Amino acid sequence: MAGIVCHTVSRILSSQASCSSSVVAVRHSHWFTSVLSLKTSMPLRAEPKKKKKVDPRREIMMKERLKKKLKRLERVPPELIPIEDFITPAKCFDETRIRDAPKLSFEESERRALLLKEWSRYKYAQHQTEMDTINEALEAQRQALDELKLESEELYKAAVSPDTDIFPFQHEGPSYTPPITNYEAPEGKYNDITRVYTQ
Repeated sequence: MAGIVCHTVSRILSSQASCSSSVVAVRHSHWFTSVLSLKTSMPLRAEPKKKKKVDPRREIMMKERLKKKLKRLERVPPELIPIEDFITPAKCFDETRIRDAPKLSFEESERRALLLKEWSRYKYAQHQTEMDTINEALEAQRQALDELKLESEELYKAAVSPDTDIFPFQHEGPSYTPPITNYEAPEGKYNDITRVYTQ
């Protein structure tokens, strides 16, 4: 039995050797290497990274510190960014800047009160006169349009239609200085005093 096995193995090896010797000239690529040829891997010129020994106590301490910091941040409410337009400047609270109103005599206060009433009556009369004038003009216009409508429907429609030429407007751009292509206008000099808030 052992003789038969040895005989078959020797036949297989001899056949592979004959095949490899006939195909060696054709195989130029690493994909077609011979079965009996030596196989080598590429040289590795890198040293494997050494794992740092981490102390478990140190990791626990770092986690506890982070937890304490988070608790402190949760206790303190977030600071809101102030709106400077709503804040009254400190110089306005200076009591030395307050000026007392001048004390008026009884006759002067009475004269000012009567003058104010007289001015109010004058402005009211002026307003009433203007409103009466406008109402009279609108009534005269309405009567004229009614009479025109009875005379001619076409003239009435022409009178009612809006006139686009009543305010003529013509505009021409600057012709002495043509625009410069790819011109970037300067921003000018200024001091940026905007405050930057970080949380």
